[in-house]
Amino acid sequence: MQISSKFTMAIHLFSCIDFFSGRKLTSDFLAASIGTNPVVVRNLLRQLKQAGLLEISRGTGGILLKKPFSEISLLDVYNAVHGASEKSLFRIHENPNSNCPVGRNIQKALKKPLEQVQQAMEAELASIKLSSVKGRVRRLITKEAKG
Repeated sequence: MQISSKFTMAIHLFSCIDFFSGRKLTSDFLAASIGTNPVVVRNLLRQLKQAGLLEISRGTGGILLKKPFSEISLLDVYNAVHGASEKSLFRIHENPNSNCPVGRNIQKALKKPLEQVQQAMEAELASIKLSSVKGRVRRLITKEAKG
């Protein structure tokens, strides 16, 4: 199971917005921090803006939070960067053999347990706010500076 790196890149963006507040944050600057292409950053910023999490001023590098870090959960970020087609963590194989007793029943058997896992993951992501991540990043930077 793997969630796309867009999720952690978006959290990285929010951490940069916090740490580098007052500095012009261009897609080139953010891409250099993340280690990706500026086009990827622009796409993420667009998705986060469409989700109502950011306000972006074109050309000036102005990026503002629409909500405080304490009100944005990791689930909000996850939902912002994953389209409706990507909402489910698990894809059940589509063509099991209907002539096989296991094949006929495996999809029904997996549906509920996988939904439970999905719900648990979403509940956990909803309980973690960006303010927590922001605090961890700042503590690590401070610890690193102290050497």
